[in-house]
Amino acid sequence: MVNLSSSKAESPWAAGYTQPAEWEAHRTCFTAWPAHEYAWGSQLRAAQREFVGFVRAFAGARDQEPLTLLVDREHLDEARAALPDLGDRVGFECCPYGDVWLRDTGPVFLKGPSGIASVRFAWNGWGHKYVYPHDAQLSARLAALRGYREFACDFVLEGGAVEVDGRGTCLTTRSCLLNPNRDPVDELATETRLRDAFGATNVIWLDAGLANDHTDGHIDNIARFVAQGVVACMQAHESDDPNRATLDAIAEQLGVATDATGQRLRVARIPSPGRVLAADGNVAPASYMNFYIGNCRVLMPVFGSRWDEPAREALQALFPRHEVIACGARAILEGGGTFHCMTQQEPLP
Repeated sequence: MVNLSSSKAESPWAAGYTQPAEWEAHRTCFTAWPAHEYAWGSQLRAAQREFVGFVRAFAGARDQEPLTLLVDREHLDEARAALPDLGDRVGFECCPYGDVWLRDTGPVFLKGPSGIASVRFAWNGWGHKYVYPHDAQLSARLAALRGYREFACDFVLEGGAVEVDGRGTCLTTRSCLLNPNRDPVDELATETRLRDAFGATNVIWLDAGLANDHTDGHIDNIARFVAQGVVACMQAHESDDPNRATLDAIAEQLGVATDATGQRLRVARIPSPGRVLAADGNVAPASYMNFYIGNCRVLMPVFGSRWDEPAREALQALFPRHEVIACGARAILEGGGTFHCMTQQEPLP
């Protein structure tokens, strides 16, 4: 393991490792069984049903990478009973974890001169909001499971807070990475961190995320690369959309941004789900941007909104070589995220 808290330690970037774009080929995708009532409360069973739907849609194509499903021993029989007959499409891995949000608690996998490596960061429960058992140790456990070279950074960062094109460009938000509840430094120093950890030589800053997003504005809820030079974001079509002004500001900022090659980004807008309310009556951070890009399928969350199918069709047009599958995620959203949040891809060497 290389610990980047040492000034003499070699960073992933210096060692030739970078984070690939999500559309590059994957060996597997890690996810985790929603099992713990302390995290889900009364929504647990409904979230499990939606999770089963997600797994079946994910594993329904042979060209899609297999899933590696984390589950603790206490809930292994429950998970196996809920997901029978999937054969080698889903592998069960007994491992303790706090909650399912592996995008943030798991390692970020990199590619470099010696194949695959991983990088992990300090963990503080999204700014000390949700500190669950085992989450702080999960990234190191998964890295050890794979046996790849491991880099460790001593600053707080979650994987869902960064979005890369695999060619040096990174999207992120000031509301998250510069938040006092993380481990903030100024923008220039943060850009150095992102370069050293992911190989991001060009950082595009957006200001803020969705209303009531407990991540303080993770980028994977608001803007995603869908191809080289092409970034998707949402557009409000209803007057009561709580994120109308934010979504317009995001599109405006992206519209004047350039990638690491100096080329202007092409911005593709898909509908917003509009006003989606959580079980407690408050606005939920519902987003179609929280999709997962697999080897042949894109899994997109939907929420029972009139914009679900128009958004799926718009996203399908951006992925001509993939099949875009819409899966219900209304109950999963009650836990704080959806499909991209609960997955972490491992690239092929």
